Amino acid sequence: MFTDAEYTSLVEEYIDSIFRIALNYTKEPADAEDITQEVFFKLYRENRYFESREHCKHWLIRVAINECKKWARSPWRRHVSLDSSIASMPREPEQKDLVRQVLALPKKYSMPIYLHYFEGYSTQEIAELLGIPKGTVCTNLDRGRRMLRLQLEEVEEHA
Repeated sequence: MFTDAEYTSLVEEYIDSIFRIALNYTKEPADAEDITQEVFFKLYRENRYFESREHCKHWLIRVAINECKKWARSPWRRHVSLDSSIASMPREPEQKDLVRQVLALPKKYSMPIYLHYFEGYSTQEIAELLGIPKGTVCTNLDRGRRMLRLQLEEVEEHA
């Protein structure tokens, strides 16, 4: 079990990452906040030893992805605009356009791209987090990058 100080430290360190992962799935800030709260509630209740902070982060992301999948199956989920979701993301203004483009990709491409480029995970780590083969992660990263490149080229042409 964590002390209050340890738990608070973990929440402060990882809350933004978990929120962004949830927002990537839900596209709705309120739902992302609910999922984030559930993930950290599960951490609070978890009575286990983590080998390191990185191990704890890995566990938190895995739980967040599972909670997002559970949310996606819920008949109560809401649909909102992507722009309102982007506005609530805690990112620098110059990155919001790029984040908007990444979130506009299908989930199977946006999540690996987000985890790789924004969270710094390797393809093997992403495969473990998402529960898919490493080759699939590599394929989805490649296809997602190509789709993203096309989207960005279209934006440049219209500018």
